[in-house]
Amino acid sequence: MRKICHLFLLTVSPIAFAQTGVLVPGVGQSSAPRLYVSPMLTSPSLNNDEIITFTDSARADITNNTNTITLDGKAQIRRPDAILKGDTIDYDRSTGTVTATGNARLFRDGNLITGPGLRYNVDKTNGTITSPVYSLATGGQGQASEANIIDDNHVNLKDATYSGCSCVEPFWQIRSNNVDLYNDENEGIAENGTLYIKGVPVMWSPYLTFPIRAEKKTGFLTPTYGMTSRSGLDVSVPYFINLAPQYDLTLVPRYLSKRGAQLGAEFRYLQPNYSGTLAGTYMSKDNELGRSRWMYSWRHIQSLGSVLGLNFNLSIDWNAVSDDDYYRDFTDMTTVTQADKTYLNRNITLGFSGYKYWDGYLQIQKYQTLQDATSDDIYGQYEKVPELRIHGARYDWHGLDLETTNTLTRFEYPTYFGDKLTDDVIDQTDGHLRPNGTRLTSYSTISYPIIRPGWYITPKVGIHASQYETDWFTRYGQYSFYSQSGNQRRSISRVLPIVSLDAGMTFERETTLFGYPSTQTLEPRLYYLYIPYQDQSDIPIFDTDVSQFGFASAFSENRYNGGWDRINNANQITLGLTSRWFDRDTGFQRLALQVAQRVYFNRQRVTLPYESPRIGSKSDWIFGAEAALTNKFTTQAALQVDPYQGKTTQVYASAKWTPKRLTTLSLSYRYQRDPYADEERTDINQGNPLSYQLQGKETVSFAGQWPFTRKLYGVGRVDYSLKESRVTQHILGIEYKGDCCWTGRVVLKRYAVSKEDSNSAIFFQLELAGLGSLGKDPMELLRQNVPGYESVNTPVPARTSFERYE
Repeated sequence: MRKICHLFLLTVSPIAFAQTGVLVPGVGQSSAPRLYVSPMLTSPSLNNDEIITFTDSARADITNNTNTITLDGKAQIRRPDAILKGDTIDYDRSTGTVTATGNARLFRDGNLITGPGLRYNVDKTNGTITSPVYSLATGGQGQASEANIIDDNHVNLKDATYSGCSCVEPFWQIRSNNVDLYNDENEGIAENGTLYIKGVPVMWSPYLTFPIRAEKKTGFLTPTYGMTSRSGLDVSVPYFINLAPQYDLTLVPRYLSKRGAQLGAEFRYLQPNYSGTLAGTYMSKDNELGRSRWMYSWRHIQSLGSVLGLNFNLSIDWNAVSDDDYYRDFTDMTTVTQADKTYLNRNITLGFSGYKYWDGYLQIQKYQTLQDATSDDIYGQYEKVPELRIHGARYDWHGLDLETTNTLTRFEYPTYFGDKLTDDVIDQTDGHLRPNGTRLTSYSTISYPIIRPGWYITPKVGIHASQYETDWFTRYGQYSFYSQSGNQRRSISRVLPIVSLDAGMTFERETTLFGYPSTQTLEPRLYYLYIPYQDQSDIPIFDTDVSQFGFASAFSENRYNGGWDRINNANQITLGLTSRWFDRDTGFQRLALQVAQRVYFNRQRVTLPYESPRIGSKSDWIFGAEAALTNKFTTQAALQVDPYQGKTTQVYASAKWTPKRLTTLSLSYRYQRDPYADEERTDINQGNPLSYQLQGKETVSFAGQWPFTRKLYGVGRVDYSLKESRVTQHILGIEYKGDCCWTGRVVLKRYAVSKEDSNSAIFFQLELAGLGSLGKDPMELLRQNVPGYESVNTPVPARTSFERYE
């Protein structure tokens, strides 16, 4: 027994070690451990002279007079590239003909063909299989009256059927009286092909092509259809063109009953140093508006190589549409979340890294503003044309961490807002609603982290320097272009020191929670920050707003995020306490509680325009909790309370129950108190000057996926605004999982596309395993909006040609 085990270890261990990447020493060596690379499983590349053949049978008869070799009784012939089995196998050496009779089985490249008999000529590489039943490595299967092997590349099937279903009675099936399979071209051609669903013909074509391997192939993709209230019936028939292994093109003819015909296209490319996608659509005339509509999008990533020790890369994300309402009118499953977009991104970035401790980028950041015609607000956002950023960092240099970030940015505000500006305003301001300018910022820090088991302390000192060059424009009526101080200083500089101290500890103890043996931690944290006051009211606001106060921002240096147009004065300390409970055996976090508050030693003197300064010496209390009451029921809660007025500023609470697969319910509540509910709001730019503040809201959301029967599932989400007393979004869907390889879905969604308008869309999908999906795909919509949503179809892992080796 000991000898057998020893041989087993010698045989198996190196393979297991190679697959898991374990460090093992070489056999018979005492050298240091090293990693062994596991070779990939690949098909053999052999010519006929190199192929080794193995035979086996109960009896063998070799007749010299007839040059015939007969294998009888569970006969088989094995080669590295194929396996042939049968009750009897005859091989005629003079003609090169192999004949298998009785339970013939041919296995090659993961594909299995069975039949009562097989005749094959190894010299001419052709033959015939009678009444074949085939099963492909890709999961498809079928049968035919006869299969003729024309050569190594070409197989012809007569009266053939095909289905991606593995059940005895497949839900769908393609039937054709003549099918040609071309292995090298990865193409199957079916003449007079008919798609049957439950034995009922639903689609016929005189000429069908399909791939025989899971590889790209030119041909029509599954048509899709849906319906929306703004565009009517929506039908698309995509056509895929495999230009080359590294290029492909998809053309999408599309018809919308209310608007007309549209042509879309997507070109994809993939090279060793770059890749990307170029997509677009064009409609020559919209029947509703009487004009053309279009869209294009380009995404590109490229490695530019190394120059003087620097590695350069390029990224492009450029998008454009013909008009403000394009996504509102032409929404589909890829753009349904874009229907309420107000900006389209246009970005080109040249990045660099790799020279010791430095990295950075040069970028152009622009936007296309999509103005809502039904809203009084004027949308707008500063563009960076361009921005140069250089960042350097070196950590643990004699115990010190050094970091510097330097940014030079040119800001320009868009000047076109459709019909929102009157002619006299444009004349007086030349279309400018805000000043343009150039900003140079530099922030360098040095810190000395001291980290020990159970505690840490990090003192940090930094210097921030800024220089502004501003282009002010004429003031006209309500359009004010003065700074917060009322001045128009062109050149402004600012230098401020920033000093902080961050310290924390972690205590542990063994305890129990909900009946589970647990480890509890107690983690106090203290964060002190000092920044002297400097008047910044002359500085324009380019890209800075107030950060939401919470656990993420409570321990930050600046209460303003985005850019550095405002740096708060600070002499303050933030105190936080966290306690967690972990399952002792698994490490799973069962419960976490957090509390934090900031104490101010100086009053707030730096504000944004129209922002009221803080009152009092203490910030809001913030509380947080996460609990897994069971392995299937989890809750989260966060609360922010004003200690002076006793009013709740923010609330978030959610609960999620997932008792089993395909079953989940979630409920959430969000409340945000209007920070200026008691103050008179001043209009500027016909909009809200306090738009950088979170606006008041109170919403309840319910979402879930639930099985009504073994086959029927409901899925949906409802968002209700308590403040507005209306449903802002609802998604309702039904999924039906068939017994054999099919699923049907119907999803209805209603959502706002502007201040006054909404859109209703209905999506149908019939998913046929192994063939594709008919109708618009609502899967991404469900994944994004229903927490914990799972497809009713069990994922099928990709199969290989080695999976069913006999």
